[in-house]
Amino acid sequence: MALHKLLVDDFYDDTYKLIAIHCGLEDYRLAYLLNQSLGLRLQRKTEDLDMQYLKASYSIFEWNNVSQYVTWNLVSNVCKKEEDSLYSTGLFQTNEKVIKTLNLVPEYKKVDYFIKISDEIQNVNEKLILNKLQNIPHIITSYTVNPTKLKSKDHLIF
Repeated sequence: MALHKLLVDDFYDDTYKLIAIHCGLEDYRLAYLLNQSLGLRLQRKTEDLDMQYLKASYSIFEWNNVSQYVTWNLVSNVCKKEEDSLYSTGLFQTNEKVIKTLNLVPEYKKVDYFIKISDEIQNVNEKLILNKLQNIPHIITSYTVNPTKLKSKDHLIF
C-alpha cells in the first residue's frame, strides 16, 4: 500500500507584492499621503498587529478594493518600547529605562514601513506604484522586496 504525505506548506500559496518604504513620518501621515497619491482608502484597523511572543505591536492600515480584488496593507516595521535596564553598575543598582526597538521583519531593520499588496488577478503595476512613491517628498526611498526570500515571512500573514 502506498503511503501519501501532505505537507501543510503546500496549501499556503498567497501571492502578494511587498514594497519597503524608508521615511521619518508617523504612520497616519504616511497613510494619508499614500491615499492621496495612489488613490487608496487606507484606514487604521481597530487592533494593531500584535506579536505576543515578541510582546510588540505594529500599526496596520488596510483597504480592501473589492472591485479590483486587491487588498492593500500598510504595516509598520518598527516598534519602540520602554523597558527596565538589566544591568547594575558597582555597588548601586540603577532603575534606568531603556528604549528597545523591535522589527516585524528583522532582515530589514532600516525599513520603516511595508506595503503589502495582495492581488488575486495580478493586475497591479509595481513600477507605476514605485514611481508615484518616489514623487512623495517625505519618502526617502522605496523598493520591492521578494517575500519568498524572507526568513520571517510568516510575520506578514494577517
